[in-house]
Amino acid sequence: MASTPGILTDWPWTPLGNFKYVVLAPGFIYSIYQYMVKDEAERDVSSLVIIPLLLWRMIHNQIWISLSRHRTAKGNARIVDKGIEFDQVDRERNWDDQILLNGVLFYIAVNLTTSAQNLPIWRTDGVVITFLLHAGPVEFLYYWFHRALHHHYLYSRYHSHHHSSIVTEPITSVIHPFAEHLAYFILFAIPMLTILFTGTASLAAYVLYLTYIDFMNNMGHCNFEIIPNRLFTLFPPLKYLLYTPSFHSLHHTQFRTNYSLFMPLYDYIYATLDKSSNTLYERSLKREEEVADVVHLTHLTTPESIYHLRLGFAELASRPHSSTWYTWLLSPITMGSMLLTSIYGRTFVVERNRFEKLKMQTWAIPKFNVQYSLKWQTQSINSLIEDAIVEAEQKGCKVLTLGLLNQGEELNVYGGLYVQRNPKLRVRVVDGSSLAVAVVLNSIPKYATQVLLRGKLTKVAYALSYSLCQRGIQVAVLHEEEYRKLNKSFNTKFESNPVLSKGYSHNIWLVGDGVTAEEQLKAPKGTTFIPFSQLPPKIVRKDCFYHCTPSMEAPPSIENVHSCENWLPRRVMSAWRIAGVVHALEGWTEHECGYTMSNIDRVWKATLRHGFHPLTTPTTCGSM
Repeated sequence: MASTPGILTDWPWTPLGNFKYVVLAPGFIYSIYQYMVKDEAERDVSSLVIIPLLLWRMIHNQIWISLSRHRTAKGNARIVDKGIEFDQVDRERNWDDQILLNGVLFYIAVNLTTSAQNLPIWRTDGVVITFLLHAGPVEFLYYWFHRALHHHYLYSRYHSHHHSSIVTEPITSVIHPFAEHLAYFILFAIPMLTILFTGTASLAAYVLYLTYIDFMNNMGHCNFEIIPNRLFTLFPPLKYLLYTPSFHSLHHTQFRTNYSLFMPLYDYIYATLDKSSNTLYERSLKREEEVADVVHLTHLTTPESIYHLRLGFAELASRPHSSTWYTWLLSPITMGSMLLTSIYGRTFVVERNRFEKLKMQTWAIPKFNVQYSLKWQTQSINSLIEDAIVEAEQKGCKVLTLGLLNQGEELNVYGGLYVQRNPKLRVRVVDGSSLAVAVVLNSIPKYATQVLLRGKLTKVAYALSYSLCQRGIQVAVLHEEEYRKLNKSFNTKFESNPVLSKGYSHNIWLVGDGVTAEEQLKAPKGTTFIPFSQLPPKIVRKDCFYHCTPSMEAPPSIENVHSCENWLPRRVMSAWRIAGVVHALEGWTEHECGYTMSNIDRVWKATLRHGFHPLTTPTTCGSM
């Protein structure tokens, strides 16, 4: 929102929320009706192209969003280092409003103007006229209109909304108040209306022109340099005709320079060119891929989780993972991506963060939860994980956390398999078990004297049971085999050793993988479910309390946090991820994987010291 919002700031369909797309329904339905009732010779195909054109523009923009987020996470050719936060993502979530506006106006034009009907697919003269008019009057008028928008009166009421984003993403290019977008449409309509009324219009001219505008807008705001220097070396005058991402980035950081649209010519003519434009361009091009101190290695969860990644849909990634109806419409794409990753898949960079002097990255293994339960996938999964560890070693990373990849003893001996195979590793492999145990221990109410342990017995479950018995809290299990394994794992007799329970009457349940809905239904009303596993239990009770999987609130000083980690709330990180950060900050030199576990109290105190905070109240983090 602008600092002092002017008239026509809000979009007319804002009250409709996610149902805003219905504004296209009247035009679409009328066009279909006209096509069906008219004779074949009178049918107009032009109006039927509008919806495919709008879809293409959305796909085109999404490709730029994903590409930009991937490249800026890797760091090569990145322009501005500062991160973005959730407020920017929320402000830019309705980036498709301008596409809807174009669609509404196109439907009005095609149904009210006979000149816009039955357009040919291609006319060379119309395409040439369109781009000549853009290079001439559109670029000139935009330059002066843009300078006017930076006058205090218009800037405070309109354009400041756009400039709220110092670090830009491709979609930042179209984040403006409604009135400002109307002005831009009028400006860009100059070539579109000219070819329409001169009879030189074609479908190709409109598609190419709108694609060109989207391409240049997205490129200018992508925050990584993409234009190779050899283009300007081979044809020096090109610097007056083609801007670069670094050129426009300076406009967002300096505000009073580089006003041009896509052609810097007028900044040269009117002396508004930023003096550091060439320096920043060359420095950005030379910038190499960033080497992270800490790498958090994770994997995809459900098939639709690809859309919840930071590289996927920005709005979905900015909130805890939950099923949305429209992702089901993308099922063919989802299945195609699963097939593609199963044939050819490699680890990719998802996210970057900075904490104090520590550089952090999140890498994702292209495998899904279901694949971890398939024995024939074990070798493939382990190869991808080991390759990622070796890559982190070669790049000089300090710590690598296994995240969701630490799936158990059977898969990789809690990560110890990789250290055994690579005994000279300098990068420290951390599975985060000690911090996960500490988080669960500190989530149990102080008044608790007994708990029920349900789910698969893992490294965390054994350590948790041991710590609870050490503290005098009785751990109950339901199956004799679990009871036998727990007692066998204890070398010391405590005042409260594990007991075999005959019922489900406990009010505090520690739950891991494998706890069923039927078991949860047997719990007393008001039971508190505290997960110790990396994946949350399915929530089946509305009269009970569910904690998040082991996690903590991140300090405000961690930069570039604008996506949620799976099902966790905003600015909350999993204990497994935090453990690697703390390991690096403390300079600890040992691995924490396999059957090795760090001192739980030491890890907990160090984590608190670095500003991570426990989640104070039970939440409903889980799968519905």
